[in-house]
Amino acid sequence: MGVKVAIGEKMLPCIAMIIIEACTIFLTIMASTAMSKLGMSSFVFVVYTNALSFILLIPYSFLLHRKDNTEEPLLTFPLLSRAFFLGLVGVTIAQNLAFAGLSYSSPIVACGAANMIPAFSFIIAIILRRIKINWKSQGSIVRVVGTLISIVGILAMTLYKGPVVKQYSPSFLHLATSPKLLVFTSTHENWVLGCFLFSSASSVLVIWNIIQAGTSKQHPHVMKITCLYTLFGTIQSALLALFMEKDLSVWRLKLDFELLAIVLTAIFGSLIRSSVQMWCTRLKGSSYILFFKPVGVPVASTCGCVLFAATFHYGSMFSACICGLGYYTTLWGQLKEDETKRDMKVNVFASDERAPLLQEQEEEEDSTV
Repeated sequence: MGVKVAIGEKMLPCIAMIIIEACTIFLTIMASTAMSKLGMSSFVFVVYTNALSFILLIPYSFLLHRKDNTEEPLLTFPLLSRAFFLGLVGVTIAQNLAFAGLSYSSPIVACGAANMIPAFSFIIAIILRRIKINWKSQGSIVRVVGTLISIVGILAMTLYKGPVVKQYSPSFLHLATSPKLLVFTSTHENWVLGCFLFSSASSVLVIWNIIQAGTSKQHPHVMKITCLYTLFGTIQSALLALFMEKDLSVWRLKLDFELLAIVLTAIFGSLIRSSVQMWCTRLKGSSYILFFKPVGVPVASTCGCVLFAATFHYGSMFSACICGLGYYTTLWGQLKEDETKRDMKVNVFASDERAPLLQEQEEEEDSTV
């Protein structure tokens, strides 16, 4: 019985993260379908999903932190300014770039570009001089190799789509007399622009991660900060959408597939995904959830062969796999480098502890002489 429980504890976080990544892909397919088939504006989609996320996060964030005894003020200028920039970078810029890129390409490109984040993190850290490449360190060399693999993957995805995997969709997805529903077809496909927008969104998310890491150190109530920057991001995105969309009819919502995509994306992004990731982090550590990001590539590939009509290509699938390989290589190098740094700190600490003992032995030897 104890063995079964131990196996369950090990397998449950893994299964949960695989389901989370699969759901992310399915929601991406729903969003792309709503944009291509129903003409939904990507800018309006970002506003509505984040507005609903904010409404859901208000009670959830306070329930999550109700047992905390710290009464640190939330509405201080430093935290408000950080929340403002988190909303600007993570919501207004990154999400609008990503969903605009989705309207010009396909979900498989989203998977490939998302796997570029470790490589972009490494490049930006070098530019900001936060790290230096140590050619004698195995971890640094592996990170460089992984970054180069990721760059090759995203360039291949941008420049080469390859032949179409499947030019028809299964009959069970639609009736003979009705239009196809869950089939992604971009009416204004621009593959190069889509890849560029997705890559830009991934690089912006790296900057957002840096700001978020600094904010979480200053304020322990992570979900309250999330609620606050979601509010700022919603307001900023609304202003951007009003500027980009002159036709006010795009804001009209009906009880249709578009509303379903907005509601499910908001619930999943604000409550389910964050809760599962925090649970897995507590059980397995902060680096555990990072290993599941490339899972989206085979999920999107499987869905693409069934759902993406004549827009799914062998070249994009192969390039996404290359990006996934680069992701794992760069991540492994980063973890190897972090392990080396921890070992160095332990050795320094141990040598500092031995130093007084050595001095005492030397003094005893001097006294005997």
